[in-house]
Amino acid sequence: MTSGPVGIVLVSHSALLAEGAAELAAQMCAGRAPIAHAGGTDDGRLGTSIALLEAAVRAVASDAGVAIIPDLGSSVLTTMAFLEELAGEVKAVIVDAPFVEGAVAAVVAAAAGLPLADVVAAAEETRGLSKL
Repeated sequence: MTSGPVGIVLVSHSALLAEGAAELAAQMCAGRAPIAHAGGTDDGRLGTSIALLEAAVRAVASDAGVAIIPDLGSSVLTTMAFLEELAGEVKAVIVDAPFVEGAVAAVVAAAAGLPLADVVAAAEETRGLSKL
């Protein structure tokens, strides 16, 4: 594991949704925060995959930790199961935040060099934002 900013992982039922949200978030931080995505199942269908999630977490893991933002339903359950399985091997937490808005806030905070708790707080604060 390397030192560096907090890594961000987006978990979605859809590979396209996860990839698109990661692309948008990466552009917002000019690539200064590591971001990965785990979308869909191992065979490309809608759903979630612990194997894809693990690969994404390992791709962005650093001593600073990893913030995992799931979209809904089974992606939350998959993330929780993964975190139990991980058992302290990597410093990672699940984030209760809107998928896109939370991802953008998280990468901006991570790119600024904020610690994991602050990255999580920035993402979770987006729950109350009004779009209008």
